[in-house]
Amino acid sequence: MFIEIKNLDIFYGQKKAVKNINLKVKKGLVTAMIGPSGCGKSTLLRSLNRMNDFIPGARVEGEVNFLGKNIYGKNIDPVELRSKIGMVFQKPNPFPKSIYNNIIWGPKINGYEGDFDELVEEALKGAALWDEVKDRLHESAFALSGGQQQRLCIARAVAMKPEVILMDEPCSALDPKSTLRVEKLINDLKGKFSVIIVTHNMQQAARVSDETCFMYEGELIEHDKTETIFTKPAHKKTEDYITGRFG
Repeated sequence: MFIEIKNLDIFYGQKKAVKNINLKVKKGLVTAMIGPSGCGKSTLLRSLNRMNDFIPGARVEGEVNFLGKNIYGKNIDPVELRSKIGMVFQKPNPFPKSIYNNIIWGPKINGYEGDFDELVEEALKGAALWDEVKDRLHESAFALSGGQQQRLCIARAVAMKPEVILMDEPCSALDPKSTLRVEKLINDLKGKFSVIIVTHNMQQAARVSDETCFMYEGELIEHDKTETIFTKPAHKKTEDYITGRFG
């Protein structure tokens, strides 16, 4: 199995934010995580490339196996792990550098020896941004619009040639037009990468994902094909959430 989570608990100090998660994520698909605010979906997402390591008091029990290895094992280098499991955050966070240098920064520090110009073009095309910025590569990334900045952040993740791209509510700070562009991009990335997206927007989950996980109060209530979750959920809590009875 590509990613397999076993008996995962995540604590912030004494508070258990994620409770006994068991989940298998398939390669090459888009998997969405939905649920009410504070249900643990972003915490679970960040555990997949050890971003919770940066949070004081955060503690993980259980296993997250990626390509057969527990990423919380003693011999795992988190920096190397994050080169294989990239992340795009809720708000666009380009580096205070040119568009070009945003793309090459990660590969450069990781010893990339190929042609940087080709890498930049490939990554920006992969993020559907090349035609908009090809004549502005040496301008500041902050000169881009919010939607363009978010696609630049996706291009930056793509440039590392990861196996997985994690997205934590990547459209929540964007206008509807930019949101549709990012959603189209997610569909374009499918197959080339495995994408796991946390979203508060159920319509978005229905549009972009192949499989959906519903979380509630730190627990994984249901995981199935997206169509099944939205049309024939197995659990009443899932049905109540997607029909708007709570959350």
